[in-house]
Amino acid sequence: MKNILVTGGCGYVGSVLVPALLAAGHKVTAFDIMWFGNFLPNHNNLTVIKGDTRVIDSVPMQGFDTVIHLANIANDPSCDIDSKISWEVNVLASKFLIEKAIKNKVAQFIYASSGSVYGVKDEPEVTEDLELVPISDYNKTKMISERVFLSYKDSILVQIVRPATICGTSPRQRLDLSVNILTYSALKNGIIKVFGGDQTRPNIHMQDMVRVYQHLLDREDLSGIYNAGFENISIMEIARMVTKYLPAEIAVSESNDPRSYRQNSDKLLATGFVQKYGVETGIKEVIAAYRAGTLQDDDNCYNIKTMKKILSANLSN
Repeated sequence: MKNILVTGGCGYVGSVLVPALLAAGHKVTAFDIMWFGNFLPNHNNLTVIKGDTRVIDSVPMQGFDTVIHLANIANDPSCDIDSKISWEVNVLASKFLIEKAIKNKVAQFIYASSGSVYGVKDEPEVTEDLELVPISDYNKTKMISERVFLSYKDSILVQIVRPATICGTSPRQRLDLSVNILTYSALKNGIIKVFGGDQTRPNIHMQDMVRVYQHLLDREDLSGIYNAGFENISIMEIARMVTKYLPAEIAVSESNDPRSYRQNSDKLLATGFVQKYGVETGIKEVIAAYRAGTLQDDDNCYNIKTMKKILSANLSN
C-alpha cells in the first residue's frame, strides 16, 4: 500500500483513477479546485481537499510516497481564455509542487503531460525522442513543465506520461474530446459534424489511461517520458466507427486545427504494459450511458464553457 496525493483528483481522469487506486488498497488524498464538482465516492482511505495548487502552502505533502500530478488547465481553448492563469497553474504551481515533494522526501512523482507537445509531425511514428514543436499555450506549458520536472530527476523519481486523446466515460464526463463528442453528436442530433477529418490523432481509452498510471506506480525502476496512445486514426475514421453503432449522417466542414500526428508507444509497451481497451469501447460506453440516462449534456462536460463562466465571475467580483 502507498500513500498517494492525486492533484486534480476530481477531474475527468482523476474521478476514475482515484477509485481504482482505492480498490487496489492504496490510501489516497485528492486535491482539487473543484471547478467541475466532486464525484468521488466516500471511502475510509480517501481524503478529499478543495484547494488551488497555486497556493502551495495549502497543498499537503508530508507522509506521501507518491504524487500523481493531474491538475492543470486542460486543452487548447481553455488555456487561450487566460494565458496568465494557464502558465501559473500548469507551470509555476507545478514547479513549486515538485520542490515541496522533494523537501518532504516524497519518493515518486508521476506527471500527466500531453501527446500534443509534439505539435504537427510528418514522421510516420512519433516517438519520445523527437523534437517538441508546441503550437499553443497549452502545448507549451506542458513542454516547459516536463523540462522543469526532469531537472529534478536526481532528487526524486520522475515519470512523465504523454497521453493521447482520452475517450470513454467518467463520473466527471467530458464531451469536448473527439470520440466522446462525435458519438454524442450522433446520439443527440443524428449528425456527426467533422471539421477537416484527415487529421490523424492517437487515442487511448480511459481504463487504459488509468492502468498506465497504476503500471508506473508499481514500477519504480522506470523513469523518464512515456507516450501513451494506441490507436492512430483520423477524425473521419472515428466518425465512421460511430456510424457502425448509430444511424447518423457525417457532415464535413473546414478545420483551422492543423495538428496531425501518429504516436508510437513501443517504449511503454516494452515495459510490460498491455493495451486492453480501445476507441470502439469508448463509443459503446458513451452510447450506453446516454441510453441509461446517466450522461447529462451540461456545461460541466465542456472545459471551455466552465472556464469562461468561472473567469467571468472572478472578473466581476
